[in-house]
Amino acid sequence: MTYAALKNTRLVVALLAAGAIGGAGVSAFNTVHPSAIAASPPALVSAAPGSFIAPPDFSQITERYGPAVVNVSVTGTTKVSNDSPFARGDGDDDGASGDPFSEFFKRFQQGQGGPGAGRGGPQQDMPTRGQGSGFIVSADGIILTNAHVVRDAKVVTVKLTDRREFRAKVLGADPKTDVAVLKIEADNLPVVALGKTSDLKVGEWVLAIGSPFGFENTVTAGVVSAKGRSLPDDSAVPFIQTDVAINPGNSGGPLFNSRGEVVGINSQIYSRSGGYQGVSFAIPIDVASRIKNQIVATGKVEHARLGVMVQEVNQAFADSFKLDKPEGALVSSVEKGGPADKAGLQSGDVIRKANGQPIVSSGDLPAVIGQASPGDMFKLEVWRQGASKELTARLGNADQKTAEAAGPEEGVAQGKLGLALRPLQPSERAEAGVDSGLLVQQASGPAALAGVQAGDVLVSINGTPVRDIEQVRAMVAKSGKSVALLIQRGDSRIFVPLNLG
Repeated sequence: MTYAALKNTRLVVALLAAGAIGGAGVSAFNTVHPSAIAASPPALVSAAPGSFIAPPDFSQITERYGPAVVNVSVTGTTKVSNDSPFARGDGDDDGASGDPFSEFFKRFQQGQGGPGAGRGGPQQDMPTRGQGSGFIVSADGIILTNAHVVRDAKVVTVKLTDRREFRAKVLGADPKTDVAVLKIEADNLPVVALGKTSDLKVGEWVLAIGSPFGFENTVTAGVVSAKGRSLPDDSAVPFIQTDVAINPGNSGGPLFNSRGEVVGINSQIYSRSGGYQGVSFAIPIDVASRIKNQIVATGKVEHARLGVMVQEVNQAFADSFKLDKPEGALVSSVEKGGPADKAGLQSGDVIRKANGQPIVSSGDLPAVIGQASPGDMFKLEVWRQGASKELTARLGNADQKTAEAAGPEEGVAQGKLGLALRPLQPSERAEAGVDSGLLVQQASGPAALAGVQAGDVLVSINGTPVRDIEQVRAMVAKSGKSVALLIQRGDSRIFVPLNLG
């Protein structure tokens, strides 16, 4: 996919390693030569309530910790089909032209495997080059960066601000959290100070140091826009959102708080253009440190798994499930035979607390699970059928998924929901993998407006499994202004709120 084509795409998450396929990227200039100072980290500026608070002096942080921020350059290969313009060298916006955005969107191309994948024909290895950032966390050469910066890398080179260069070894990389750990053979290196993401406040000043477009030790600043953001990229990371200017090559660099402590790793942007548009995301340092410790100790990373799919609780769902406020993680499906299933968790449950931590939005749940390890006992407080219930699950290993499919009669109903329904035939139940449910023959009115389509399977109403049409009529008659329908389409399930007026 070319950069020109990307201008027409909708909102996308862009990875920030400044990669260039088949050619070098922007030349790198060493613009800063700070010397390490033995002074304490700069203190946070404070003032009386209502008084004006000036932005912190980031020059002290830059001077002290800038030498611990490194430039990471990689070379490697990727497979492309022979008929790809990237293989022929005639792409209009490929790496040969120095376009730094080409690497960003490899991950989001439908054909997996890089540019040209899915075009057909034999494949060949093409050289790749990329640049990113990193930071030294141990004086003996341990460096943190992003996993996507070193993905498919054959050679990784780390350049310090004093212009020394080292060949780096990738100790390990975790694509799920996008954290990688490098090691260079050096001693007495400058290091950063690590903070706690839990202490970070929305609205607090933050600072990024990195190598955008290869310009080393570039400093940008902004504020924390939000915490605990979940993104549509199959990641369980509770991202820190900021408005710090982040561009290609910043990926893997540190995000500092105003006290000079690293609170995150700059990783992604949200953009319509492919470039920075004011929304940036960083991996919390608490997450990164846990991954780093596992990699250094064992060379691999293990993630815990509960085995559920969840979605947000909006006001319509809160009304349907008789919740006092629209908070929690609504369970849309439970993996058969998984940890949640064994613990008794059901579709339609709303998880309110996990291991004692409140679950306000659905993104809070994977963040809490991410702090646990496989085999841990995980306590859940759930809301089911208008009452609170406590369950305990033994978390599984995300690398050892179990999946089972689970396996009603004739008629038509259409009323306040706007649904024409009929019981599933035995063969249809087996194909859908459900024990009960009703097939949607036609959708109109509120159901159609909510996106329900013919061919969908109505699995439950307000968390109660549906068995027959008369039951549906009775449940709708007793419902208030809204109901929550659990709809299955193909292999996916989702709760759909319907406003009944």
